[in-house]
Amino acid sequence: MIEATGDIWEELGAAVLAVTTSGTVTRKGGAVMSRGVASQAARRFPELPELLGELLQRSGNHVHLLGHGIVSFPVEESAWANPEPSIISRSARELRELADREGWGKVLVPRPGCGGGGLDWREVRPLLLEHFDARFVVMTVPA
Repeated sequence: MIEATGDIWEELGAAVLAVTTSGTVTRKGGAVMSRGVASQAARRFPELPELLGELLQRSGNHVHLLGHGIVSFPVEESAWANPEPSIISRSARELRELADREGWGKVLVPRPGCGGGGLDWREVRPLLLEHFDARFVVMTVPA
């Protein structure tokens, strides 16, 4: 796993981008993508909340291909819950397995649960190290 500082969106098209998400679906069927990188993704690609909502309803709160070189990376069950380390660990494993199947050479992930979620990076980092190899770059926004 590599750690870097920068804008994850500058790598769109050159790497697969993971977007941290929850398992919440609105009454209209769209996923709640209201904070952080998920909110940025929904603004760039307005169809993503509906697509992710369908995938969540069909297959559950897991890593999903969303198109545009973007995948979901669940960190919490509900958009109003705190991120859960067990979900982050499961998502890291699922993302690595997907990267293996798809043959991806580079995957960027924001620090899951550490922005608006309030988790401490020192607690989250070991969860990712267990699953990620040098193909995975964990991005931090510049201060």
